[in-house]
Amino acid sequence: MKIETEAEVLRLFNAEGWLRNTIAKQLGLHHSAVARVLARNGIIPKTSRIRSRKVDEFIPFIESTLAKYPKLNATRLYHMVKDRGYKGGVDHFRDIVRRLRPVPKGEVFLRLSTLPGEQAQCDWAHFGKIKIGNAERRLLAFVMVLSYSRKIFVQFYLNDSTANFLRGHIEAFDYFQGVPRTVLYDNLKSAVIERLGDAIHFNPDLLALAAHFRFAPRPVPPARPNEKGRVERAIRYVRGNFFLARNFDNVEDLNRQVLKWCNEEATLRTNPQNRLISIDEAYKIEKESLLKINPAGFPVFDRKPVHARKTPYIRFDLNDYSIPARFAHRELLVEASLDEVSITDGVEVVAVHPRSFDKGKQIENAHHISDLVAEKRKANKHRSIDRLRAVAPSSEKFFCKAAECGLNLGRLTQLLLQMLDLYGAGELEAALAEILNTGPIHSQQVLTVLQRRRAAKGLPPPVPLHFAQVQTNQVSIKPLSLKTYNQLINHEAKE
Repeated sequence: MKIETEAEVLRLFNAEGWLRNTIAKQLGLHHSAVARVLARNGIIPKTSRIRSRKVDEFIPFIESTLAKYPKLNATRLYHMVKDRGYKGGVDHFRDIVRRLRPVPKGEVFLRLSTLPGEQAQCDWAHFGKIKIGNAERRLLAFVMVLSYSRKIFVQFYLNDSTANFLRGHIEAFDYFQGVPRTVLYDNLKSAVIERLGDAIHFNPDLLALAAHFRFAPRPVPPARPNEKGRVERAIRYVRGNFFLARNFDNVEDLNRQVLKWCNEEATLRTNPQNRLISIDEAYKIEKESLLKINPAGFPVFDRKPVHARKTPYIRFDLNDYSIPARFAHRELLVEASLDEVSITDGVEVVAVHPRSFDKGKQIENAHHISDLVAEKRKANKHRSIDRLRAVAPSSEKFFCKAAECGLNLGRLTQLLLQMLDLYGAGELEAALAEILNTGPIHSQQVLTVLQRRRAAKGLPPPVPLHFAQVQTNQVSIKPLSLKTYNQLINHEAKE
């Protein structure tokens, strides 16, 4: 009904004293429409016919259940009511539940303001993954924002380790040219190891950093992201206004670009706390209230105990780094910066390498490998001498004489091993004993004696044998006495 018609109904009834049916006839209305207008304006009482519904007897149960479980699914509630005798359909029941369900009251928050230099907020933000050689690493941004001026600092890292979390603080303080008195955190592991209500177990590395730079770390209560809304909004701003459609070559290039963006575009916005000035102007005010940076350095390392196995390498962050062979089979400690990997054994620095963020690489110091090769060769030489000494005892005295004569013992050892394989241990021992008595001391002289002794027995020159799978050169047999066999032969001859 139009508002003009409703006004005319009220005038005729109140001022002119017309009856409802008369008003209906004159204005061309149904008498019930006139009655509704008069009832709506409180002139006559409302009259309505109440129809009973199937659900009416279950309304108290539905209301009490929703009061106790306000988020209970309407379909589940329907089955509960159906089990109690309700015969209606589920669609109509959902409409009833929608009207009866209590409306949750949204929490109302105060707009918080902070003093200059009083507070900063920081958090990690995930920006997907980045390919480095064969490795696919997570790309994360450390974001810190000053609560008064909204000055933003952003630095990208390849993981969210505690060491990178501390590095982010140090870089941020250098960028802000000062330290805020309080830093707010979410309950991330880099800040809070565990928490039970107000009982907080802080990360000891963060406490050491806070003591060094003299700020107070303060984690917000769980499930209260609104208390660090400044950094949450700053992260959204970084995503939408910097990172989207951004091209970069590597993490270093990305960090150069984001620092330029923080210094230029991000400072031109209006300061939310004071709309009359920009963020850059607010920062100049806040900068005067920041704490001075402790001039003493705060070294930060990724520390990891490692076990060096039988090869001269240790595994750290998906790559192998060489160590001197003498440190194999030991427990060592890796201390890594973003550029360098240092391996220590107690206080002794074992090796220092440039750090790689690739995967499956062997980062070597040439001296570590060459020293091991030299040791292996030296060991082979000693094993050969021991082999000669075991099967030909006179070889020990022969080597002493050869050393006095200035002969090359390595080459001499090699030649004697060849003669041992060709002529046998007994012949070599006899030849060495003869030369020690007659001289001169030389490998050629040993060969001459061996050939003469073999020719005297009427035997042909020996032929070297080569087996592909059996290393006969490594098998040495010490000659045994044949006296027992000679006695048996002589005894049989007598009989």
